[in-house]
Amino acid sequence: MTALSFCPTRSALRSTLAAAALTVTCSAGWAALPEFTINPTGAGLTGSTATADNFIVSNYSTTFVTGNSFTNTGYLAVEALQLAGSIAPTPGLNSSYGLYVAFNATGTVTPVGAPLPAGSTFGTFSSLNYTLYGYNGAPATFGFSGNTPTVTGAGSPVALATGSLIEGTVSSIGVVPSANATLSFTPTAAGSTFFTSPTPFYMSAETSFTNTSTNVTTFSGGFRVSQGGGLLNFVPSAVPEPETYALMLAGVAGLGIFGRRRRED
Repeated sequence: MTALSFCPTRSALRSTLAAAALTVTCSAGWAALPEFTINPTGAGLTGSTATADNFIVSNYSTTFVTGNSFTNTGYLAVEALQLAGSIAPTPGLNSSYGLYVAFNATGTVTPVGAPLPAGSTFGTFSSLNYTLYGYNGAPATFGFSGNTPTVTGAGSPVALATGSLIEGTVSSIGVVPSANATLSFTPTAAGSTFFTSPTPFYMSAETSFTNTSTNVTTFSGGFRVSQGGGLLNFVPSAVPEPETYALMLAGVAGLGIFGRRRRED
């Protein structure tokens, strides 16, 4: 793995932009994303139909680093859905039902030098597997037992979709990590009646995450991310350009909604 250069690949550039995006606020220029429609009752969830183009998620995860290799496990709590840069009406979400992703990943990183701060790295995912779940009831609580990510109060979760890595990169600026990945997306039997449009549904998804120092807790051999900011949208064909992710993540920062979910430390 070569060091991060000033002319990175598109994936590398997307990660770098994501790392900086939460330092600014964007009020215009939100790029169009593919729309989708969900019908929670189709999967036995107590919510109403909603149309959106993006999931906003909070990241609760632990990363262990050994040499140049890492493992990453955790949960992504779905905080809201968006449509054209604004919160989409989603009756029942995080009141009578909820959504979250459980995931695990591995990869490698390489330290990079000046002008980036000491401790900065760039790397790639080697694997990433996930399952999207829905559950009925009040919002679940996400946190940690020691360094193990936990979810409580999610009732009897229903698997809605699964997927795995197509490609993805990770980076850190000092001790602040960010990541992005393109993933396969396969609805389950319940998910095929939850995701109702388009038909057939999208076969891949794009996700991007960024953090601030207040989201990151370091420990010997790794770090935890609590309530890190993230986005997930679907990809019908071409992957969105890096500038799109900078604008989207900046817009999420302006919304200021990540502090609503209860935490366990």
